[in-house]
Amino acid sequence: MAHQHDHRGEGNTTAHNHDCCGLFGCGDEKGTGVVREDIKAGAFDKRAADRLLHMDHVEQERLDRFLSARGRARRQLLRASSFMGALAAVGPWFGKLAQAAGSGDTVPTATGSGGRVHVVDSTKKTVRLGVFDATLPPILTIDSGDSISFPNTWSHFLNELEPGVPIGRLAELRTSNPGRGPHSIIGPIAVKDAEPGDVIEIRYKRLHPANWGAVFNNPGSLGTGLLPQDFAQGQIKYVDLDLTAMQGKFAPDINIPLTPFQGTLGVAPPDGFFPPLSPGVTSSVPPGPHGGNLDLRELAEGSTLYLPVWQPGGLIYTGDSHAVQGDGEISLTALETRMQEVLIQIVLHKQKKFQWPVAETATHWIAVGLDKDLNTAMSLAARNAIEFLSTRAKLTPHDAYALCSIAVSFRVTQVVDIVRGVHAMIPKNLFTGELRGQIAVV
Repeated sequence: MAHQHDHRGEGNTTAHNHDCCGLFGCGDEKGTGVVREDIKAGAFDKRAADRLLHMDHVEQERLDRFLSARGRARRQLLRASSFMGALAAVGPWFGKLAQAAGSGDTVPTATGSGGRVHVVDSTKKTVRLGVFDATLPPILTIDSGDSISFPNTWSHFLNELEPGVPIGRLAELRTSNPGRGPHSIIGPIAVKDAEPGDVIEIRYKRLHPANWGAVFNNPGSLGTGLLPQDFAQGQIKYVDLDLTAMQGKFAPDINIPLTPFQGTLGVAPPDGFFPPLSPGVTSSVPPGPHGGNLDLRELAEGSTLYLPVWQPGGLIYTGDSHAVQGDGEISLTALETRMQEVLIQIVLHKQKKFQWPVAETATHWIAVGLDKDLNTAMSLAARNAIEFLSTRAKLTPHDAYALCSIAVSFRVTQVVDIVRGVHAMIPKNLFTGELRGQIAVV
């Protein structure tokens, strides 16, 4: 997908009555930041609610302080710089990738552009359970333009999720690892010369799943998913995947088209945005300005994700492989699987000063909003989309607001990861001629 040399960014520069910065910026709304206290109380007792909040054993009071719209550290972070500041032209695209063969290989590209393919196996040395651990030394350090191949990624709980494992075992694994997500997280991988203020562009080149998937909900007592009070019994359902037809056999006469993607891909988060489990170690459950557990189904093969850098080296992590997911992900899970291969290319853009992730597909630009309160997440996604349009398409904020109302679809990304997500789908085919050629993310 060819990108034009034009504006891009992330931070809410649109004027509004917020004590915050610009597009893809803060959520300093009137949202309470609560996590469905009425439903939570009806489903399980207070001790379980406090300890098992949406699969993350963390104290509610700390979450409110760090994750709600009123979080002081968050406001300070998001005042730092504007989403649309200091834009620069993108350099030429890097040469065609060579295919990596075997394990542990670093393969020069055929074009001699300098890009290489690095192979990172999933092992006990490269994978951690349910955390982004920035205290670990990087698995490897790559250059801008390099690609990374992840063969045979692990399923949840360090590869324990596989056909035949009962839901009781998964619930036991969850409760025995307080504070951590279920995800098998590969990383960190450093990008040479990446520093705070930069943006890492991630191009999804190949996403090839295993031949099975699993969708489950935990017992209601754990308080996970959207409707724990309605489903006291946990369930896991295994689905055979036909990778030729790219369908999953959910039930007789029910076939699910597959759209594989990584539920989690991110960089090390900014200091102070999340309550750490220990210094430099944060849960993989909530998404944020670092990306992470976005669960954005549009990030399929051929798409691009742009992530702001918060720590030296960026420090890339991935995991949580999905065969397909519906917007909302209401039971808690997508069709969870392993990947036979994930292949991504990394491009570093210097000092773009973004505040939140942006995604791009062949047909859409995607602005996101993230907050514990879904209403605030919606407001953020709307402001970010308005800012994107007013900056890139040269619309007045009023016209951008109107265009969003009639032509931009706002979708609930997920509601099960403590921080809820809304994403705005901005169709590229709205724009033609010279204007279309001028619009780009970076």
